[in-house]
Amino acid sequence: MKHHSLGEFEELVLLMVAALHDEAYGVSIHENLELKSSKTVNISAIHVALKRLEEKAFVKSRFGGITEDRGGRRKKFYVITALGKRVLDNQYELRTSIYNQIPKISFSR
Repeated sequence: MKHHSLGEFEELVLLMVAALHDEAYGVSIHENLELKSSKTVNISAIHVALKRLEEKAFVKSRFGGITEDRGGRRKKFYVITALGKRVLDNQYELRTSIYNQIPKISFSR
């Protein structure tokens, strides 16, 4: 597979898109990332990451219908592509492989 770069924050956003599957949009990704990481996440950073992921063909988007509760604005939903899933799989294998090389050591408390 051709090498595809994926930054740490992009990886988190891509993981959340995959986890939320067909319900992934900016606010849902934002809320779930903050919940899972217990950190404040900038919504603009999520939108920038989603744009980069879409340019890399790791996600694809579609617009939902117009709803009154959003003042007539449509949500933009994202789903992971087959390429995006392969990139995540490769990242997971790389990280697991390196983690498994850590010698069995103990730390005193």
